[in-house]
Amino acid sequence: MWVFNQLIKIVSITKIYFRLFYTTLHPNLFMQLYKLNIVLFFSVCLLITACDPSKKAMLTPKPEAITSLHFLGEKDIPYNLPYNNTTVGGLSGIDYDSTHGTYYLISDDRSAINPARFYTANISFTQNGIDSFYFTDVQNMLQANANVYPNNKLDPYHTPDPEAMRYNPVSKQLVWSSEGERIVNNKDTVLENPSVIMISTDGKYLDSFTLPPNLVMQSTEKGPRQNSALEGLSFADNFATLFVNVEEPLYEDGPRADVTDNNAYIRILKFNVATKINTAQYAYKLEPVAFPAIPSTGFKINGVPDILSMGNNKFLVIERSFSTGRLPCTIKVFIADLNSATDITNMPLLNTASQFAPATKKLLLNMDNLGIYIDNIEGVTFGPTLPNGHKTLLFIADNNFTQIEKTQLLLFEVIE
Repeated sequence: MWVFNQLIKIVSITKIYFRLFYTTLHPNLFMQLYKLNIVLFFSVCLLITACDPSKKAMLTPKPEAITSLHFLGEKDIPYNLPYNNTTVGGLSGIDYDSTHGTYYLISDDRSAINPARFYTANISFTQNGIDSFYFTDVQNMLQANANVYPNNKLDPYHTPDPEAMRYNPVSKQLVWSSEGERIVNNKDTVLENPSVIMISTDGKYLDSFTLPPNLVMQSTEKGPRQNSALEGLSFADNFATLFVNVEEPLYEDGPRADVTDNNAYIRILKFNVATKINTAQYAYKLEPVAFPAIPSTGFKINGVPDILSMGNNKFLVIERSFSTGRLPCTIKVFIADLNSATDITNMPLLNTASQFAPATKKLLLNMDNLGIYIDNIEGVTFGPTLPNGHKTLLFIADNNFTQIEKTQLLLFEVIE
């Protein structure tokens, strides 16, 4: 900013001298000073362009080498908090717009309590923890016909299942994912494809990404499982690429994760943002479920609720494990590298492990080691830089609109 101010002063002074002396200067000297003024003028223009906040947000590099995460603090959002005629809950995705200092949080309410929606919020914190959190707005995500999404009682074939949301500072638009629906039983069959949808910041539908064939919901055991489809999103390559992940293995890719290692693989899909077409798919191997269910026939899961690009085809990957009989979740954060992974777009993964190379992965953090209660973490974003120059990570937990679960916001300092 100081350099900018000085250049403005130089240009202004030069203009004053022109006005005073241009009639008495030798023509050659006048032209030299005139050219100098033009150069200074364009220097200022370039500096203004370089300092444009949207370009700064677009080009800010993400850390490629993270050695550890240092826990700074937690903030819990009250259960069923009312805000602008909505009930806050089910927050399953978070993203940060560094230009405006705004956080976007998507709710996974399937239009059951209120129409499908997202919130904006302001969060302030220091190295001592989170100082304050407050919502600043709420917007409905609208369908292509400009109407709000229906609930499953009104129209089960068009009811969304929102999961993740990211802000694109280049287009100044949002993208969000829905898991769709797959109900196949003797009474009824409901097949609704998952989706990746672009909207404006006021919720208006803009466009959608084209799904590859293996993400189409089917009545046979092929394609995505129910409630295990598109969970996480992350932009990469200066917002030219969008990566999307399925939460659990597709049917043709093998079994769901279990308490013992059974080669459970999910897919991370790469999309071209300009064409909105899937260009590659990669395998990522899940850890076993952290704890057995009680009783043993109870529900258990380990899947990936969100991913976050670090640059150069590297990602932070959240694995969330939950088992009946144990209220906390086990949350592990891995660094995954796709650079040596095989493109598996046209390859089913069941019984073909020797034919492809999955993403490599390294454990960065097991939140069980923090010594605090950890709930259903589903979203992650890089936040602003701390006064010491270190980047931050914020995680959000989805309380599923139940009182026994917490809507937690967790803050970490990134140690490189």
